[in-house]
Amino acid sequence: MTTWAKAPDFADRPERRAQVRAQTVVDKQHYLESGMTPLSCLTCGSKVLVRKSSSQQTSVQWTVDPARSCPVFKELAGGPGRPEGCPNLQRAIEHAVHEGIIAVEE
Repeated sequence: MTTWAKAPDFADRPERRAQVRAQTVVDKQHYLESGMTPLSCLTCGSKVLVRKSSSQQTSVQWTVDPARSCPVFKELAGGPGRPEGCPNLQRAIEHAVHEGIIAVEE
């Protein structure tokens, strides 16, 4: 290896570099896309993707800008920071888990 920063770049080992890049693609797909279940808010109909990795951990990916589709986010959009989340969407997620629509991976 030529240098060491935060991680080796494997510049002198192209086969290892290719393996690392391929694994990065797999990891990215797993952590950002795998196991995501489409869900609509029961109150406003906003569409999100949800994964429950445990009873305590929920991943939510909005498919559109939440300030354009969710009244709760829209109301708070002009203020400082972003809201923690929407209680209506949280209830929809809890309902989907209870109904077995979203599986908890534990």
